[in-house]
Amino acid sequence: MSEISLQVDGKQVTVEEGMTILQAARSVGVAIPTLCDHEKLAPYGACRLCTVEADAHGRTNLIAACQHPVEKDLVIRTRTEQLDRIRKVLLEQMLAHAPDSEQIVALAQIYGADPNRFEKDANFCILCGLCVRYCAEIKQKHAVGFFDRGAKREINFIPEIAVRECWDCKECFPLCPTSALQAAYVLTEALMSPPEPVAKGCGGCGG
Repeated sequence: MSEISLQVDGKQVTVEEGMTILQAARSVGVAIPTLCDHEKLAPYGACRLCTVEADAHGRTNLIAACQHPVEKDLVIRTRTEQLDRIRKVLLEQMLAHAPDSEQIVALAQIYGADPNRFEKDANFCILCGLCVRYCAEIKQKHAVGFFDRGAKREINFIPEIAVRECWDCKECFPLCPTSALQAAYVLTEALMSPPEPVAKGCGGCGG
């Protein structure tokens, strides 16, 4: 595989073609925040914390580092005032849902996020999709999925599959950036009170 040269925060980087910007940055010790990336899973771009500034062909764009492949002579900036503002707001929104998440709180301190900016709705889920993707891509069981759309979108276990698979697995629990205990609670609740069937045409439980 051929190699590509690009610049990350002023450092010249040579990496293999096909790598993502996130991988390229990590290869030279540049940390880019992310809560939805996992080395075993396909890029997803849910949390958007890995957004960076990319200069290419005379234009500057904001892109998700976990999804965007490296390009020749690309110039990447991972920490600017604009990026700090974006991450600050994203973290403030996440804190409204998961105010006690150690990972989110730690990032909030770095970017000066106000934990009280948004009204609390502590369901402990930031829709990173790690559990859904791990179950589908690694375990290939599809025991947990997304339900509904927009503001009503949530993650839940599929009772008829979960009752057979989940209690002997639980490998998705430690992946959760907010609370493994919350994952256990949602699983228990799903098995005790199965969610209402999703009407056809509303998206179901796909990724």
